[in-house]
Amino acid sequence: MNIAAMTFRLHAPWVHSLKEKRMIVRSLIAQLQNRYHVSAAEIDEQDAHQIIVIGIAAVVPHSAMADSLMEEISLFVEANTEAQVLDESREIR
Repeated sequence: MNIAAMTFRLHAPWVHSLKEKRMIVRSLIAQLQNRYHVSAAEIDEQDAHQIIVIGIAAVVPHSAMADSLMEEISLFVEANTEAQVLDESREIR
C-alpha cells in the first residue's frame, strides 16, 4: 500500500477577492474528489487572492498505480482550470 501525494500551486490573475478564489477552489476540489476519489484541500496561501495551493492525497495499492493516478490528475488540473500551474510536486510514500 502506498500514499500518492501531490501539491499544485496555481496563479489566477483575474481573481480580485477571496470570494472569487473560494469559488474556483471549491469547484476544483469537488471535481477532483468526485472524479478520482482522493482527499483534496487548499493547504496554503488562503489569504492571497491570486495564488491557490491545493494538496491532494490518495491511498493506492502499488507505486505504478500511484504514478498513473498522479499523471491523470495533473492533466485534469491543467485542462479544467483557467489558472496557470506555477508548480507541481509529486511524492509516493
